[in-house]
Formats: sequence, C-alpha cells, structure tokens
Amino acid sequence: METRKKLVLAVLQESDYDATVEVLSSHQIFVTKLSSSGGFLKKKNVTVMIGVEEDRLPQVLEILKTCAGRRRDTMYTVAAASPDSPCASTTQAIPIPVETGGVTVFVMDLDSLEKF
Repeated sequence: METRKKLVLAVLQESDYDATVEVLSSHQIFVTKLSSSGGFLKKKNVTVMIGVEEDRLPQVLEILKTCAGRRRDTMYTVAAASPDSPCASTTQAIPIPVETGGVTVFVMDLDSLEKF
C-alpha cells in the first residue's frame, strides 16, 4: 500500500526562518523556500513548501508551532519625561509584553511526490 503524502505551505516571519529550517532539517524534513511578500503588519515573511508522508504531518506541525508559532516576548521602551521635570535627565526602561511570531499553515493532499 502506498503511503499518502501531504503538501505543507507554511508562511512564517522571516526572523523565524533559520531556526525553523534547522530543526526541520535535523529531523530529515526538507523544505523549499519560496519568495513571498505581503503581510498585514508589513513584516517580512517567508513561505516554505514541505512534502511529507501523512504519518509525519503531526511532527511537522509541532515543529512549526514550536519554532515559528505565536509567543509572548518582552520589549523595552523608555518612558518620556516632561522637559521641566526634575527627572528629565533620567530614563527608565519599561518592560512591555508583546506577542511575536506566528505561522500560517496550509495542508493539502498530494497525488504524487517524487525526488529525482
């Protein structure tokens, strides 16, 4: 019986690309990078194309979620003081929690997957 195959198209932030591909490659999951542009937040993204056997699909999705999925991070900003304030010459970094990352994944059935 022939193993069913899936095509995964994953659109991820450019900053997550290297780490994601490194982990996928370490699991013998090979990707093809496609040029893509756009994005609601005007951040650079990368689309990767992955052909995989159906039984390995959960592993691929877990790696994508772990390496490129949404996560909480901390960004620091400086509080602005009024010029006449006695504290005008001092600055203090204020931590602000932000959501970063995020991957959009499309999974499709493949009729054939050949490597020559």
